[in-house]
Amino acid sequence: MTASSLLEEISDVGRDPKRGGYSRHAFDAAETELRAWFVERAGRLGLGVETDRNGNIWAWWGTPGPDAVVTGSHLDSVPGGGAFDGPLGVASALDAVEILQAKGFRPAKPFAVVVFAEEEGGRFGVPCLGSRLLTGTIAADKARGLRDPDGVTFAEAAAKSGLDPDRVGRDSERLGLIGRFLELHVEQGRGLIDLGSPVAVGNTVIAHGRWRFSFQGQGNHAGATLIGDRRDPMIPAAETVLAVRKLAKATADARATVGRLVPTPGGTNVIASTVDLWLDARVPGTDTPALVAEIAKLAEEAAGQEGCRVEVTRESYSDDVIFDDVLRRDLGTWLGGPPELPTGAGHDAAILAGFVPSGMLYVRNPTGISHSPEEFSEPDDVDHGARALADVLEKLST
Repeated sequence: MTASSLLEEISDVGRDPKRGGYSRHAFDAAETELRAWFVERAGRLGLGVETDRNGNIWAWWGTPGPDAVVTGSHLDSVPGGGAFDGPLGVASALDAVEILQAKGFRPAKPFAVVVFAEEEGGRFGVPCLGSRLLTGTIAADKARGLRDPDGVTFAEAAAKSGLDPDRVGRDSERLGLIGRFLELHVEQGRGLIDLGSPVAVGNTVIAHGRWRFSFQGQGNHAGATLIGDRRDPMIPAAETVLAVRKLAKATADARATVGRLVPTPGGTNVIASTVDLWLDARVPGTDTPALVAEIAKLAEEAAGQEGCRVEVTRESYSDDVIFDDVLRRDLGTWLGGPPELPTGAGHDAAILAGFVPSGMLYVRNPTGISHSPEEFSEPDDVDHGARALADVLEKLST
């Protein structure tokens, strides 16, 4: 089976009739079905499958051991996401194993395909949660207490899926098995179509984080409350959304987005009592926290003018990541000198890069659109990427 045909197998799982695209979130029905699909597919290849205490799935080719070559990605999505973000890397890893097996290759080093849990943060709000737990870059207590929009905690969802929530957290023993990690991913942003290449090697990931702004005011009647008597948290929230765009435009190469805003109680004829919005901010270098501080200052001023309060909470943050120099050069040499690309998107490989030599390959996305139903990669490019992955995995595990 090729990577493109493997993606076709799961093309009906988790379709979102309201948003379009796919909604597949950690431990929900769609993601659980995809996890079962991966286990079954890995079993057909003779891989030994296990789930670690943080919900990440490992499929070992041979006996687990130190200095392992590990590849993989994730199966969850953003709400209404595309078909390629995450599953492409998983399908390509399975295809790469089949390609290598068909030519009679057997790895000299331990070898595994991994599926990380909750990479997008679409359910519990923290991206790369599975790899953060593995590496200990999020505290176990904080992770257990994360809640989804329905109020279900990560601990409760993990327990329902068969995990022991008391055991989640840094897994030094498993982390210590990884010698090098390589993630293949669909390109997010437009680059390769103009460069005329089906694949690229990743070089950097821009610093990024998520912050929650909670505006508190006074809930009241929309018809009976005079404008001058209101303490409406929607007003400073709206001013903050506009400030995000204005300040980001004034900061070199910044990307800042408010993609989610939730008023409570949410009635059409009700002045909200609280409004929560989530800011995604990404600036190269060390300027992301500074940009957020500017936004927070304006939010506080706007809240005060309306007689409201605002509380700003950092939910996640990662510094700039530069992928391993030696691995990056090797990938470029082995693949005949493809382009190198930076990315503003976060990945599990970026989390692991702080602990083990890590790298990324990107597969061409002709539109550059991602996190959307319009995300796309040609089947020929998908399969080219899987063959490229097989080539480099062979060299890494020889």
